[in-house]
Amino acid sequence: MMKFGKLFAAAASAAMIAAIAAVPAAADDASVYYLNFKPEADEAWQELAKAYTEETGVPVTVVTAASGNYETTLTSEIDKSDAPTLFQVNGPIGLANWKDYCLDLTGSEIVSNLTSDAFELKDEDAIYGIAYVIESYGIITNKTLLEKAGYTLDDIKSFDDLKAVADDIQARKDELGVKGAFASTGMDGSSDWRFKTHLANLPIYYEYQADGIDNTDAIKGDFLDNYKAVFDLYITDSTCDPAELSAKTGDDARAEFLNGEAVFYQNGSWEYSSLAENFSDDEIAMIPIYFGVDDENQGLCTGTENYWCVNADASEEDIQATLDFMNWCVTSETGTDCMANTMGFTIPFKTAVESPNVFVKQDAEYTANGKTPVSWNFTTMPSEEWKNGVGSALTAYAAGTGDWDGVVSAFVDGWASEAALAG
Repeated sequence: MMKFGKLFAAAASAAMIAAIAAVPAAADDASVYYLNFKPEADEAWQELAKAYTEETGVPVTVVTAASGNYETTLTSEIDKSDAPTLFQVNGPIGLANWKDYCLDLTGSEIVSNLTSDAFELKDEDAIYGIAYVIESYGIITNKTLLEKAGYTLDDIKSFDDLKAVADDIQARKDELGVKGAFASTGMDGSSDWRFKTHLANLPIYYEYQADGIDNTDAIKGDFLDNYKAVFDLYITDSTCDPAELSAKTGDDARAEFLNGEAVFYQNGSWEYSSLAENFSDDEIAMIPIYFGVDDENQGLCTGTENYWCVNADASEEDIQATLDFMNWCVTSETGTDCMANTMGFTIPFKTAVESPNVFVKQDAEYTANGKTPVSWNFTTMPSEEWKNGVGSALTAYAAGTGDWDGVVSAFVDGWASEAALAG
């Protein structure tokens, strides 16, 4: 049977559109295998898959990779006879690794439903991925505990403000009944991405802004002093000793915040559904990760690294079934309701349901008030190995077994060497 990837490789764009349109509705033996990137949404995806199967009769299997292990899991799964038909890449760097497996989605129904072509992940004229969720991250704040300490959100408008408030809370933690100002900066694999990727986005963003670029083979590290200042604040004004961070997990940090043991918690809008079980919308807020560069104008970090790709090596029947499932997720009442209200997603499709996610609403408020969202530039990080190098250096620095020069070397020298390998 001719594979779609080979068909598309040999055809012009018009023929690609015709090829997709010519495939009939999913055959009786067609199925979908979605390798899900987001552990926090696993239960919702399982329920959505079940609902789709009940409605259409098409089996949908959802397998969720462990946090921090998506690339490893995809590598092990992609060449199996029952490989994922739907998977994710994180942007241009991820696409470079997986492009040979990606179906050109040009002309497909789901692409036509995107609100902007900015959500297409392209290589030359081919559309190999589409963003399926737009998210924000920052410093999630327990407003009740903040007010107990004598402050409001209006008192935190800059890095200096944040440090002054956090230092005071840390000094008075016993009086206030908390373990620390910040939830633990866990460097376990389930948590370290918050700092080696998400926090590391900030010095990259500001360097790109200063240089007027959107990618580089040689990061200079001009804003690593600011990175150090924020990381130092996190690990000093913390629920635990910095030497313990290597073993602290993402679940630990979440539990500390949920249990009222910490006022601040760096994470994203994807945490809303878990936090909403314990907090009302009036009790939590997300503030920018103030970086001491352009605090007056800085908004939340908003963007995506979540691009759906269809396996070009799947059978034509499974490809069509996968395209049908994707489209159903973002157009049907069941799918759009689940993605908005259960997963808390803002999806970039014309048929989207407005998300009740309070962090999404706050991001919109920041933007409406003239604040500039910090773009997600970590999709240009040269490799997973680079992230791991930075993470290891941060862990050693926090534990006192390494110094900041080691972090700078991992960031700058590691970037250059990994970019050279990729080139």
